[in-house]
Amino acid sequence: MKTSLPPKPTDAELAILRVLWERGPSTVRQVMDALCRVQPTGYTTALKQMQIMTEKGLLRREEAGRLHIYEAARSEQETQRQLVGHLLDRAFGGSTEKLVLQALAAKKATPGELAEIRRLLARMERESR
Repeated sequence: MKTSLPPKPTDAELAILRVLWERGPSTVRQVMDALCRVQPTGYTTALKQMQIMTEKGLLRREEAGRLHIYEAARSEQETQRQLVGHLLDRAFGGSTEKLVLQALAAKKATPGELAEIRRLLARMERESR
């Protein structure tokens, strides 16, 4: 039986997830402090958003005494794959070629990124033989 994926995170939820992927398990205060570096965020706003994300299955929460420690329920890579898969189907009709070409046209890749893309393509070609 296939397990269902949590819903796609919103932009605000992705901001919280980025903090947790970078910091690891954190309190609401720690997440709020990190978010405030980019945009002012109130404690109760962050708390409510994180409670909703927990209900949606995007976060896990553990209690440590009076503290509630939150962590991402899925890895950054798993979430990115889910989002790319959704975008691939909706915007590109399932065409990976169109997706990759538009991604490379939208933002100039660094030489290091291009080298990594070449390594990935070479590996995929070897595996498909």
